[in-house]
Amino acid sequence: MPAVALLPFTITPSRKSSSPSAFRLTEKFVLLLVFSAFITLCFGAIFFLPDSSKLLSGVFFNSGVETDTSKTGTDRDANIFGADSVERKLAKIRKDHEKALNEAKDTLQKKPDEIKQDILSEKDKVAQENMVFKTNGGNAALPYLDFKRPPGVVGREPADPETRQKRDKVKEMMKFAWDSYKHYAWGSNELKPISKQGHSSNLFGNIYIMTLNFVFLINAEVSVFEVNIRFVGGLLSAFYLSGEEVFRKKAVELGEKLLPAFNTPTGVPWALLNIKSGIGRNWPWASGGSSILAEFGTLHLEFMHLSELSGKPVFAEKVMNIRKVLNRLDKPQGLYPNYLNPNSGQWGQHHVSVGGLGDSFYEYLLKAWLMSDKKDEEGKKMYYDSIQAIETHLIRKSSGGLTYIAEWKGGLLEHKMGHLTCFAGGMFALGADGAPDDKTGHQMELAAEIARTCHESYTRTNLKLGPEAFRFDGGVEAIATRQNEKYFILRPEVIETYMYMWRYTHDPKYRQWGWEALQALEQHCRVEGGYSGIRDVYASHPNLDDVQQSFFLAETLKYLYLLFSDDDLLPFEHWVFNTEAHPLPVIKKRTDK
Repeated sequence: MPAVALLPFTITPSRKSSSPSAFRLTEKFVLLLVFSAFITLCFGAIFFLPDSSKLLSGVFFNSGVETDTSKTGTDRDANIFGADSVERKLAKIRKDHEKALNEAKDTLQKKPDEIKQDILSEKDKVAQENMVFKTNGGNAALPYLDFKRPPGVVGREPADPETRQKRDKVKEMMKFAWDSYKHYAWGSNELKPISKQGHSSNLFGNIYIMTLNFVFLINAEVSVFEVNIRFVGGLLSAFYLSGEEVFRKKAVELGEKLLPAFNTPTGVPWALLNIKSGIGRNWPWASGGSSILAEFGTLHLEFMHLSELSGKPVFAEKVMNIRKVLNRLDKPQGLYPNYLNPNSGQWGQHHVSVGGLGDSFYEYLLKAWLMSDKKDEEGKKMYYDSIQAIETHLIRKSSGGLTYIAEWKGGLLEHKMGHLTCFAGGMFALGADGAPDDKTGHQMELAAEIARTCHESYTRTNLKLGPEAFRFDGGVEAIATRQNEKYFILRPEVIETYMYMWRYTHDPKYRQWGWEALQALEQHCRVEGGYSGIRDVYASHPNLDDVQQSFFLAETLKYLYLLFSDDDLLPFEHWVFNTEAHPLPVIKKRTDK
C-alpha cells in the first residue's frame, strides 16, 4: 500500500486559488478592501464596547480556572495567575491591530503597478527561501539530516488470493471514505455523509492544511492532546514514510506552538491552549480544573521524535518532567487516577480507567520503551508496575467466563467496560514479550481473553457492531443496558486488538472476526456520501448519526488493512503506532559519527 494510504490526511491537491497569480490585480484590490473593512468592523466592535478590556480578557483569554470559593487555595491562586500578562497581551494585540490597519492603508495608497511589483517581489523571496531550504537539506533552523527510510514502508502482496481480495476491499473503502470527505467536506474536521457537508468540532480550533502550509487563526483554542496525536503525529509519520523535509519542518513548528501549554507550576500541561496568546486552561468539568491522564500522558512518543528531528532537547525535557511529577506521587493501590491538578501537583478525583480518560497513558508507557529500542527502562517499569495493579484491582471474570476490565471509583468497582478499553487486548499482546518473571504466556492469554470479550460485545448486538460501553451486572454480560451507551461511532479499538492478535498468533479467527466487522460496516454504515455512525446497535434498523469520524480513516480502516497484510508491512520491530495509528519508527542508536 502506498505510504499516503496509511495516513489520515493527504497532501492537499493543488488548487488554482492557492497561487497568488490566479487572481487579477483588480480582484486582489477588491478582496483587500473587503478584508480590511471586515477586520476594522470586528475589532472596532470589540474595542468600543463598554468595559471592552473585561470582555476581551473574559472571552478570548480566560485561563479557564474556575473561581469557585469552595476550591483549595492553590486553585484560587490559579485564577489570578498571569493577570498582568493578560493585560500586556491585550496591549500587544491592539498594537498589532493598528499595525495591520496601517499596512493595509499603505497598500491601498499604492498604484496598481506598485502592488503588482510587490507581489512579484514576495514570490521571488519565497522562491529564494525554498532554494535555501533545499540546499541546506531543510529549514536552516533544523540540523541537516541524512534521511534513511526505515524498513517496512512497503510490504509484499499477500500470497493468499482471498486475503488479497479482502485487503483490496479495505482499500476501496478507504478511497470511498476519503473521496467523499474531499468532495463534500474539504477543510472541515469531519464529514456529514448523509447531509453531504462538512462537520467541525471545537477540538482543534480552525486549523487548515492548504498546500502544505498551516494557517493558524490567531485566537483559536485547540486541544493539545488532539493536535498532538492527529497533526503532529501525522506530520511526523508523513516525514518518515516519504522523506519530504517539509513534513519535518511543519511538525517541529507545530510542536513549538504547543510548548506554552506546559507553562504551569508543575509543568503538567493544560488541556486547551490559545495558540496565539499562549494562554491555557483545562476542561471545566475535569475534577476542579485538573489535567487528564490520557491527555498529558499521550505526548511522549511525538515529543521524543520532535527532539530527535529538531536537535532541540526542550520537547523531550517537557515530557520527561511529566514522569518526574508522576513518580513523586503516591498511587492509590498502585493505580494512576485520571485527574491531576497542574497547579498543586496532586491527584484530583480518584477515578481509574483503562478506557476513556486513562487509556493511552498506559499505551504510551509501553510504546516509549519499545520506541527507544528498549532503552527506556523507566517507561518499562512504569508500564509493567501499572499493569500489575490493573490486573489485581480492575480485571475480573464474569460468571459466564468473560474477562473484562472494570473501572475504579474511590475504591469501588463499576463493572462496565468501554469500547475504548478494548484496545488493551492489543496492548497486552504487544507488551507480552517483555513481561517480567516469565509472564509472557500469561499476558498473551489475558490479551486473547480481552479480544474474545470485545468480540462478544459485537456479536450480542442486532447489527453486529459494538456499543460504546457494555456491562457485567444484573445478570447481563457484554451488553449495553443504558441508552446513552448503545451507540457506535466507527471506533477502531476492537479492530486494533484483532490486528495485534493476528500478528502475534496468526490464529485465523482474528481475520475472520475483522471481516465480519467489515461486512457489518458495509451493510449498516455505508451511505451515498461516506460512512456514518449508528445511534443504537441493538435496533432492528440502524438510526444513523450522520458523522464520519476522522479516526475511521486514520485508525479503523488502517488497522483493517494491516490485519489483511503480511507482517513485513510496518513490522513491529521497526515501528510503533501512536494512539491515532500514525506509524513512528523505533529510534535506533546511531553508530556513525
